[in-house]
Amino acid sequence: MNKKVIIPSVIVGLLLVAGIVYLAISLTNQKQANREMQELAELDKKEMENEYQMFADQYSELKTQINNDSIIEQLTQEQLKTEKLLEELRNVKASDAREIARLKKELATCRAVIRSYVLEIDSLNRLNQNLTEENTRVKGQYAEATRQIEGLNADKQTLSEKVAIAAQLDATGITMTLKNKRGKVTKKVKRCKTIQVNFNIAKNVTATSGNKTVYVRITTPAGTVLSGGGAFQYENRNLPYSMKKTVEYTGNETPVTMYWNVNEFLGEGTYNVSVFADGNMIGSRNFSVK
Repeated sequence: MNKKVIIPSVIVGLLLVAGIVYLAISLTNQKQANREMQELAELDKKEMENEYQMFADQYSELKTQINNDSIIEQLTQEQLKTEKLLEELRNVKASDAREIARLKKELATCRAVIRSYVLEIDSLNRLNQNLTEENTRVKGQYAEATRQIEGLNADKQTLSEKVAIAAQLDATGITMTLKNKRGKVTKKVKRCKTIQVNFNIAKNVTATSGNKTVYVRITTPAGTVLSGGGAFQYENRNLPYSMKKTVEYTGNETPVTMYWNVNEFLGEGTYNVSVFADGNMIGSRNFSVK
């Protein structure tokens, strides 16, 4: 056999063997990299589970450190929310990057919320401790002790009022849009057949979640309220409303849209839109129409 033919054949064979070896090494390295990435994802998921569990346990501990029913209820709601997110995380595969990213974002929110409660409870406990020390110092002096007790009750009332104020809803971005009989936006009040009111109920982690009945009063330039056929309780009296709607509020920002069909004369001038919920006026804004 010709040696010139044998030599190239050997070279080709060696190149093929080298290529196969290279591919085998590359596949092995790729599998190893995939295993390492999977292990890192599992470790990250496990660390998130541990942190969610730690937050849930910390809510239980915080409830033993405070004697305030309102705050305890808020802590319970946040604990239930944290436990629900933990259960969702346990049921998610570590390879589901989108869900893991969402739950990691929720984890950051939980971390911020529980930090705020820790600071608030620490402040309340410090206040109570200072009041107790002061009460001990003046023990035996009946008049002074009575004054201190009254002061303590006033402080507790103030704290409760602050919690109630913090839990009140807030309507933001209030708009009033006039629409003609074709549903198109118009700036002429004489062409208006429908009034559309839009607003957002702002995010509030201290507010009680659930169904909320929202009332809207539209006051005309003449001082009358556009009739909606009913009234609601506000500060021990009945107020007529223009529109009402029940919305589900979860503590997050909630958009609301309401409509009032024109059934009476509308004049030019300044109209006021006021929004009420949970016995409070949560927003108000004036609009000038022509």
